[in-house]
Amino acid sequence: RSDEAIALEGACEASLACSTCHVILDQETFDRLDEPSEDEEDMLDLATCLTSTSRLGCQIILSKELEGMEVTLPAYSKNFYVRPCNFCPKPHTNC
Repeated sequence: RSDEAIALEGACEASLACSTCHVILDQETFDRLDEPSEDEEDMLDLATCLTSTSRLGCQIILSKELEGMEVTLPAYSKNFYVRPCNFCPKPHTNC
């Protein structure tokens, strides 16, 4: 357990175009959230280490009710998102 802030990767900047912000929640926190949208579920299908309480971190709206929640980061993630050709994040070089 760590109370330190950890940066959560979000390659698509919350546009529901990747699953790099995949987090695993405890059951109690998961049950407090609204149901995921169909778009979120489609992106979760691409996530690694998927569990029954997986969500995309960018779709979790923080509230006082969720204060103190704990999340687990999956062991690894895959970044399949490539931005439009005017910008390519490293290591992509074939825009």
